[in-house]
Amino acid sequence: MNNILTEKISKINFRAFIWHGIFLSLASNFMDVHTIIPSMLIKAGGGAILLGLLTTIMVGGSGLMQIIFANFLSNKMHKKKPLIAAISLRVIALIVLALLLFKSNAINNNLFILSIFILISIFSFSGSYASISYTDIMGKSILDNKRKQFFSLKQVISSIGIFASAIIVRGLLKSFSYPDNYGILLLTAGILLFVASLGFWKIKEISIEVKKKRSFLEFFKMIPQEISQNPNLKNYLFIINFLGLGFSFIPFMILFAKKNFELSAALIGNILLFKIIGMLITSLILYKRSNHFEYKKLLYFSFVFGASLPILSLIFSNNYFVYQLIFVLSGVFITAFGIARNGILVEISNNENRAIYAGISGAGSILPTIFPLIAGILISACGYNITFIIVSLIIVTSFVFIKKLNCRQ
Repeated sequence: MNNILTEKISKINFRAFIWHGIFLSLASNFMDVHTIIPSMLIKAGGGAILLGLLTTIMVGGSGLMQIIFANFLSNKMHKKKPLIAAISLRVIALIVLALLLFKSNAINNNLFILSIFILISIFSFSGSYASISYTDIMGKSILDNKRKQFFSLKQVISSIGIFASAIIVRGLLKSFSYPDNYGILLLTAGILLFVASLGFWKIKEISIEVKKKRSFLEFFKMIPQEISQNPNLKNYLFIINFLGLGFSFIPFMILFAKKNFELSAALIGNILLFKIIGMLITSLILYKRSNHFEYKKLLYFSFVFGASLPILSLIFSNNYFVYQLIFVLSGVFITAFGIARNGILVEISNNENRAIYAGISGAGSILPTIFPLIAGILISACGYNITFIIVSLIIVTSFVFIKKLNCRQ
């Protein structure tokens, strides 16, 4: 292990993280949490409430687990091995789910749906464990003046890989019938995720001394103090709760499409492709302007698109072609908010508290965690119109906290 981050070590780590980014981008569409996993559950017979529960687990539940993982990992000087272990568990969960899909016709439907929830929970929770280690290692392994370049280049490469894989996924969905098509997708995702994890073996982790090990209770008591002492952290938490609701809303656009149109493999493939086009365009623009854009302005940009998605979904609910195009805007939102969220978290933290802040960020994302389940119940009871309008109004609230955020870059 190393104690000083040199230019040479930073370059090695930069390349290792980019390697991971390339193959993760290829894998992401095969296991996409906004389209593939939700549509798989819908195909298996899941309705609004089950979709809400699964989205809660995928988008928010994993965040809540970070409060436990953050304390455990913040007491560790090195986080490379935990990162590799967590990624390996995600790979296993995907491959097992793929094998179950191939045999799903011979499995009781309720048992199969239960298996989906168990394996996706393992996949999501191990992802939250990996996320804390990833954020901590990345923050101390790449020089400060290279971070924006890293975030932007990673996003460009990822978007190109995602675009290429979207075309392949679209073809596989149409070429094979359910459940074989989804089994092939998840098996491929598992293999690609394994290849992506090989990049982490190359990382030269910087050793940071753990000044004081804390018990879980001590860590839990420290959270209010950290939030009260850092106004930026407080505003950041409000932002990821209100604006972050846009992430957990997107699967309900798929469910809404099922209500208004036939949820065919072609439609799912088109939706995925349009989302990726939005991500790719945004990534290329931000990469070109990586030395000029500010994270706070990027949040304002995300705010406009996030608040617009529910309203546009209602306006064009009966227009088959335009409704698909709305997913271009969802891709713009995902990319812009993702870069801003990750960049701001690194900026407002330091090497000593970054793992802690990552845990607070994940666990503090309460609204996106519980709202998908509430939305599923609301849709069943009140319909899509009221639910979608509520989502848009909540996202609009984030404007107040974006304005208060004090970010250097």
